[in-house]
Amino acid sequence: MFRVAAINRAHITKQVKPLAIFARFASNKVFATPMDAVVASKLKDGDTLLAGGFGLCGIPMSTIHAIHDLGVKDLTVVSNNCGTDAWGLGILLNDKRIKKIIASYVGETAEFERQYLEGELELELTPQGTLAEKLRAGGAGIPAFFTPTAAGTIIQEGGFPIKYAGKTKKVEIESKPKEVRMFNGKPHVMEESIRGEVAIVKAWKADEYGNLIFKGTARAFNVRHYSSPIYSPSTIQKHQVCVLYPQFIFISCLFSCYVFSLA
Repeated sequence: MFRVAAINRAHITKQVKPLAIFARFASNKVFATPMDAVVASKLKDGDTLLAGGFGLCGIPMSTIHAIHDLGVKDLTVVSNNCGTDAWGLGILLNDKRIKKIIASYVGETAEFERQYLEGELELELTPQGTLAEKLRAGGAGIPAFFTPTAAGTIIQEGGFPIKYAGKTKKVEIESKPKEVRMFNGKPHVMEESIRGEVAIVKAWKADEYGNLIFKGTARAFNVRHYSSPIYSPSTIQKHQVCVLYPQFIFISCLFSCYVFSLA
């Protein structure tokens, strides 16, 4: 998968030479602009886009603007939430670039509600911890796992309205029942992992090889989203490419494809 990362503030400097075993991952991954990184990711219509951020924290806004300017549409977006009407993924939503959203919270944008209730948008609600694990499992090559979360609810039993048929309020697509098994006397729901074509995150610092560090709560869902796609451009803020010590790295250059510095 392809990963685009964005970084905060001013740290893009030289890194010590990597071990020979990682030589093929050690090319300079720093791009001049968000658009350059997004174009390099080859994001196209109909792709699955994994978007980092938690609430309004750690949102890769410059990457989202670049995706909007690129004009791609019919995206399946996986994220903790869909931003607001004027921030985050709401920018893509407002122009109807998103076909389906897989998220755990969607309560901050009136346009999201309108599109969903009028059959213009598909919604798959997933418990927050389950969503994080589905992303982690995808990055680890684990196709599915069992969790007690959502056992006995509509998420497990099926029937949740994923898509309405226009303004009729009739359900066009509904969720299917999920497999349940008993472990230690308790029911557990089988959840399939998630992978995508492209992931976008906002990091705090990076080195020229694509190793990333996050700051504060921006670490949570950004790290999860970055582990499972094919290509990932990463956003950082102004000149934050610097020397990183291995013990502080959250995401290895093995996962990161491209980095660009914000102006």
